[in-house]
Amino acid sequence: MARLFGTDGVRGRANDQLSPELALRLASAAVSVLGADANSRRDDVARVRPRVVVGRDPRASGELLEAALCAGLAAAGADAIRVGVVPTPAVAYLTADYSADFGVMISASHNPMPDNGIKFFAAGGHKLADDVEDAIEAAMDAPAPRPTGAGVGRLHDAPDAEERYLRHLAASATARLDGLTIVVDGANGAASTVGPHAYEAAGANVIAIHSAPDGLNINDGCGSTHLDVLQAAVLEHGADLGLAHDGDADRCLAVDSTGAVVDGDMIMAILAIDMHERGVLTDDVLVATVMSNLGLHIAMREAGIDVKVTGVGDRYVLEELRNGGYALGGEQSGHIVIPASGTTGDGVLTGLLLAGRVAATGTRLADLAAVVTVLPQELINVPVSDKHAVAVADSVLSAVADAERELDGSGRILLRPSGTEQLVRVMVEAGTADDARGIAERVAAVVAAV
Repeated sequence: MARLFGTDGVRGRANDQLSPELALRLASAAVSVLGADANSRRDDVARVRPRVVVGRDPRASGELLEAALCAGLAAAGADAIRVGVVPTPAVAYLTADYSADFGVMISASHNPMPDNGIKFFAAGGHKLADDVEDAIEAAMDAPAPRPTGAGVGRLHDAPDAEERYLRHLAASATARLDGLTIVVDGANGAASTVGPHAYEAAGANVIAIHSAPDGLNINDGCGSTHLDVLQAAVLEHGADLGLAHDGDADRCLAVDSTGAVVDGDMIMAILAIDMHERGVLTDDVLVATVMSNLGLHIAMREAGIDVKVTGVGDRYVLEELRNGGYALGGEQSGHIVIPASGTTGDGVLTGLLLAGRVAATGTRLADLAAVVTVLPQELINVPVSDKHAVAVADSVLSAVADAERELDGSGRILLRPSGTEQLVRVMVEAGTADDARGIAERVAAVVAAV
């Protein structure tokens, strides 16, 4: 049977695969696993019920799933602290700030509106390890005691949740944004209110677009996966830069004053150099995934910064950051993690730090981003019957070796099975787009023939 938890929580079409019944069972199981030692983490030990922070993005189905989750929590004897519509990193932060035993975020991030998801954070706001997720999944089918009377959990609203998170963002910023004009695309999602407020509080003149969520329009032709409207708005308003978030605001991509996209690799380079100059980039190390462009590696080497490479997915970045005690990591998608300021990627914080570098240096974002020369990249997804077997077939390995000899250090080839589909992904970077495409097509043809 397929594992219920995916790479980022439990996701599916809301009220179909992700039903309220499933949400209720998940919540009750999470209490039995994550709330078992609640009192050992508490100063006020007289309170015996676990406490759980519950947040959501503005999808219409979030209301349904929030009700089901809170019912499951209360039925299992836990108190739910409802923080309303806030970004995913806010739930992670508030889980620690409220001294909660765990947190739950209801969101499908950048996915379209019919989808939704449930993501758990352990005490302190940390993502769950695989074995903990497996324990929750196993507990869903185990009989659980149901308290009665005073043992039943209670529901509490937290009217100060957004203000607490905004204070955290302000304390984490490194520079004022006075004099900057910033277009902010909230993706009609969780950052629609918080994002503009944070940038305005830092002194920026903010032009907010896609900041009117109605429950149905999240990620609909907007946000970090659809940058064309932001590009046009930056040019129309003569803004210094534009910032785009995804539905739950754990990502940030940017647009410079010329309308050019500044991706996650460029953002990581800018922040790494800033932290390197300030002496806060631990061991002068940046953590990135195998999908980051070779241009990032070249730029970091020239800046005296080492790049530690992980597998694809923010959980692997987080693991490397924790294991090495490093200060900065992220993905090309704009999911940037700064452990000193948060336990997960925070798109609004990333935007504050990026804009802060522009303001502090008086340098255009386009010029800051120019430190990275992006090599042309070609990605081909090849459908296969057995992705793991195909990826290690002799003919495929031989084709990859031939490609590496042809590139001779001027580019790279990456071949990997998809994490979620029966696909083998062939990615090639080379000095020209034609070279990247030609090599990728040749290797993809060998993959398809296996």
